[in-house]
Amino acid sequence: MKIVKVEEFHVSGGWDPWSFLKLTTDEGLIGWSEYNEARGRRGLTPIVHGLAELCLGDDPRNVGKIGAKLYNLTKSTAGGLQALAIGAIENACLDIKAKALGVPVYELFGGALRTKLPVYWSHCGMFRARYPDLFEKVIGRPAVRSLDDIRLLGKEVADRGYLGLKTNLLALDPKLLNGGAPYVVRGSGPFEMNIEDSIIGMVVDQLQAFRDGAGPKVKLMMDLNFNYRTEGFRQIARAVERFNMMWLEIDTYEHNALAALRASTSTPIASLEAILGRRALRPFLDAQSVDVAIVDVVFNGMMEAVKMAAMLDSYEVNVAAHNSHGPLGSLMSAHFCAVIPNFRVLEYDDDEIPWRKQLLTHANTVKDGHFVVPDRPGWGADLDEEVARAHPAKI
Repeated sequence: MKIVKVEEFHVSGGWDPWSFLKLTTDEGLIGWSEYNEARGRRGLTPIVHGLAELCLGDDPRNVGKIGAKLYNLTKSTAGGLQALAIGAIENACLDIKAKALGVPVYELFGGALRTKLPVYWSHCGMFRARYPDLFEKVIGRPAVRSLDDIRLLGKEVADRGYLGLKTNLLALDPKLLNGGAPYVVRGSGPFEMNIEDSIIGMVVDQLQAFRDGAGPKVKLMMDLNFNYRTEGFRQIARAVERFNMMWLEIDTYEHNALAALRASTSTPIASLEAILGRRALRPFLDAQSVDVAIVDVVFNGMMEAVKMAAMLDSYEVNVAAHNSHGPLGSLMSAHFCAVIPNFRVLEYDDDEIPWRKQLLTHANTVKDGHFVVPDRPGWGADLDEEVARAHPAKI
C-alpha cells in the first residue's frame, strides 16, 4: 500500500476555520485528520502539504517509520508548526492503518479503557459574546452581553447535564465596550500584560454569575491563556480560591514560574496545551508545575500524545485533553482519552455552527455530559466532502 495523493480541506467553523488532511492510497483507502490553523498557527497548511508530499510512495501503515523520518528531516527546526504538521500526517496514517485492519484507532494502542468520556462545556460564553449576531441570527441561541446573560448560560449548562464549564474572562461593562461587542480581557498594556484590581474584580464577578446560574454541582474553570504575567496569574489564582474550582488554566513557557504559582495557591492549576512533545514536557514534570496536564492529540499526533500521557502518569498527573477544534478533532481526542489510564476530562465546545453535525459521515454523540466513543474502523467517521465544499473557509 502506498500514499499517492495529498489534499487539504478548509471549512468555516463560524468563528474559526477547520482544516483537514486527506491522504489517499493506491488501494483506495483514505486517511483523514484534522489540524488547526486558527490564530497563531497561520501558515501551517503549506508545511503540512510539503511534509506529506515527502511521504508519497510510503506505506501509511508504517506510521512510526513515517513519523521518525519526518522528525529527522525537521530536527534542526523541531517544534512549532513543524511538529503540528507531523502530528497531522501521523494521525491520517493511523486512520488508514486502523481501517486496513478493520478496527478503531484506539485498538492500535491496546484498546479502549472507557467508551464514555465525561466532558465539560468549553469557551462557555466567549463565542456568544464575541459573535452576538451569528448566534442570534444563524445559530439560534442567545448572545452574551451582560452578567445576567452569564447567569442564564450557567443554568443552561446545568440543564444540559455537563459536569463543568470553562469560561474566558470577558469585558461586559458597557462603559468599557463603548457600543462594541464583549471581548476577552488581557493584562493592561499592549505588551506588558499587567494585572489591575479591576481585572481581578471582573474575574470574581463573572465566576460568581456562573456559580449563581449553574448551581453548586457544576465545576467552574477559567482559561487565562497567555494573557498575564506570573504576578497576575498568582493574584487571580488567590482571588478565586473561594469558588473551589476544578482548575484555573494558565499558559506559560516558564516551568519554574508555573511551579511557584501552583505552590502559592489552593486553586488547582492546569496547563501545557502549548507544550509540544515529550522533550518540551519534561522540565514541567520535574518542576511539579501542574495539577492537571492538558495534552492535544491534534497538535502532537496520537502517538506522541500517548507517550506524553505515559510520562505524566509516571509523575501521578492526570490528563485533560485539549480540544478547541472541529468535529473530527473532537473524535480524534476521544480516541486518545479512551486509551490513557490517567484521564481526567475531555474539553468540548457545545456551541456550534449549524453544519457541524453534518460535516462528518457519522455525527459525534454527546449525551448526559459524556462523549460516546464509536467502535467503527479508523476514527469512526470521515469528512463529508460535499458538506465541506459547501462551507469553505479562507486560509
